[in-house]
Amino acid sequence: MASEDQGINIGDISGSNNNVAAGSNAHAESHVHHGTGTQPDEATRQLLEAVRQLRDDLRRVNSSEQTVALGAALAETETEITRTGQAGPTRRQRLRELLADSQALVTFLSSAGAVAGLLGR
Repeated sequence: MASEDQGINIGDISGSNNNVAAGSNAHAESHVHHGTGTQPDEATRQLLEAVRQLRDDLRRVNSSEQTVALGAALAETETEITRTGQAGPTRRQRLRELLADSQALVTFLSSAGAVAGLLGR
Protein backbone atom coordinates (compact mmCIF):
# COMPACT_ATOMS: atom_id res chain seq x y z
CA MET A 1 0.00 0.00 0.00
CA ALA A 2 1.38 3.41 -0.90
CA SER A 3 2.36 5.79 1.85
CA GLU A 4 0.85 8.79 0.06
CA ASP A 5 -1.24 11.21 2.07
CA GLN A 6 -4.90 10.41 1.39
CA GLY A 7 -6.19 13.47 3.29
CA ILE A 8 -8.46 16.24 2.16
CA ASN A 9 -6.99 19.60 1.24
CA ILE A 10 -9.16 22.70 1.51
CA GLY A 11 -7.91 25.93 0.05
CA ASP A 12 -8.59 29.41 1.36
CA ILE A 13 -12.32 29.62 2.07
CA SER A 14 -12.28 33.08 3.63
CA GLY A 15 -12.96 34.84 0.33
CA SER A 16 -15.38 34.07 -2.45
CA ASN A 17 -13.13 31.49 -4.15
CA ASN A 18 -13.21 28.03 -2.57
CA ASN A 19 -10.88 25.15 -3.53
CA VAL A 20 -11.35 21.59 -2.33
CA ALA A 21 -9.33 18.48 -3.27
CA ALA A 22 -9.66 14.97 -1.80
CA GLY A 23 -7.45 11.93 -2.37
CA SER A 24 -4.17 11.41 -4.17
CA ASN A 25 -5.64 11.68 -7.69
CA ALA A 26 -8.06 14.49 -6.95
CA HIS A 27 -7.98 17.94 -8.41
CA ALA A 28 -9.16 21.20 -6.90
CA GLU A 29 -12.19 22.97 -8.28
CA SER A 30 -12.79 26.65 -7.81
CA HIS A 31 -16.30 27.95 -7.28
CA VAL A 32 -17.07 31.65 -7.06
CA HIS A 33 -20.11 32.80 -5.10
CA HIS A 34 -21.27 36.40 -5.25
CA GLY A 35 -24.18 36.72 -2.84
CA THR A 36 -27.51 34.96 -2.93
CA GLY A 37 -29.04 36.12 -6.18
CA THR A 38 -28.92 38.46 -9.10
CA GLN A 39 -27.93 42.01 -8.30
CA PRO A 40 -30.89 44.40 -8.67
CA ASP A 41 -30.81 47.31 -11.08
CA GLU A 42 -30.93 50.89 -9.79
CA ALA A 43 -34.74 51.17 -9.90
CA THR A 44 -35.10 47.90 -7.98
CA ARG A 45 -32.50 49.01 -5.42
CA GLN A 46 -34.55 52.16 -4.88
CA LEU A 47 -37.72 50.09 -4.51
CA LEU A 48 -35.97 47.79 -2.02
CA GLU A 49 -34.85 50.76 0.07
CA ALA A 50 -38.37 52.25 -0.01
CA VAL A 51 -39.90 48.88 0.94
CA ARG A 52 -37.54 48.63 3.91
CA GLN A 53 -38.35 52.18 4.99
CA LEU A 54 -42.10 51.55 4.80
CA ARG A 55 -41.73 48.31 6.78
CA ASP A 56 -39.87 50.26 9.43
CA ASP A 57 -42.53 52.99 9.45
CA LEU A 58 -45.34 50.44 9.76
CA ARG A 59 -43.89 49.34 13.09
CA ARG A 60 -44.77 52.82 14.43
CA VAL A 61 -48.49 52.74 13.63
CA ASN A 62 -51.36 50.86 15.21
CA SER A 63 -51.75 47.40 13.78
CA SER A 64 -54.80 46.69 11.67
CA GLU A 65 -55.79 44.04 9.18
CA GLN A 66 -54.57 46.32 6.39
CA THR A 67 -51.20 47.11 7.97
CA VAL A 68 -50.59 43.44 8.75
CA ALA A 69 -51.35 42.46 5.13
CA LEU A 70 -49.20 45.31 3.81
CA GLY A 71 -46.35 44.40 6.17
CA ALA A 72 -46.45 40.77 5.05
CA ALA A 73 -46.45 41.76 1.36
CA LEU A 74 -43.55 44.14 1.95
CA ALA A 75 -41.58 41.38 3.71
CA GLU A 76 -42.23 39.01 0.80
CA THR A 77 -41.18 41.70 -1.66
CA GLU A 78 -37.96 42.36 0.23
CA THR A 79 -37.19 38.64 0.27
CA GLU A 80 -37.91 38.28 -3.45
CA ILE A 81 -35.70 41.23 -4.38
CA THR A 82 -32.90 40.02 -2.12
CA ARG A 83 -33.13 36.47 -3.50
CA THR A 84 -33.74 37.15 -7.20
CA GLY A 85 -32.70 40.76 -7.78
CA GLN A 86 -36.21 41.82 -8.82
CA ALA A 87 -39.83 42.05 -7.74
CA GLY A 88 -42.05 40.29 -10.25
CA PRO A 89 -45.11 41.89 -11.86
CA THR A 90 -47.54 39.92 -9.69
CA ARG A 91 -45.76 41.02 -6.51
CA ARG A 92 -45.72 44.65 -7.68
CA GLN A 93 -49.42 44.53 -8.53
CA ARG A 94 -50.26 43.08 -5.10
CA LEU A 95 -48.37 45.92 -3.41
CA ARG A 96 -50.18 48.50 -5.56
CA GLU A 97 -53.52 47.01 -4.48
CA LEU A 98 -52.59 46.95 -0.81
CA LEU A 99 -51.33 50.52 -0.94
CA ALA A 100 -54.56 51.62 -2.64
CA ASP A 101 -56.57 49.82 0.06
CA SER A 102 -54.51 51.63 2.70
CA GLN A 103 -55.01 55.12 1.23
CA ALA A 104 -55.29 56.82 4.65
CA LEU A 105 -52.00 55.23 5.66
CA VAL A 106 -50.39 56.17 2.35
CA THR A 107 -51.15 59.85 2.89
CA PHE A 108 -49.89 59.65 6.48
CA LEU A 109 -46.56 57.97 5.75
CA SER A 110 -44.26 59.50 3.20
CA SER A 111 -42.49 56.15 2.82
CA ALA A 112 -45.73 54.61 1.53
CA GLY A 113 -45.89 57.32 -1.11
CA ALA A 114 -42.29 56.55 -2.09
CA VAL A 115 -43.06 52.85 -2.57
CA ALA A 116 -46.22 53.67 -4.53
CA GLY A 117 -44.26 56.02 -6.77
CA LEU A 118 -41.52 53.48 -7.44
CA LEU A 119 -44.06 50.79 -8.28
CA GLY A 120 -45.42 52.99 -11.05
CA ARG A 121 -42.17 52.75 -13.00
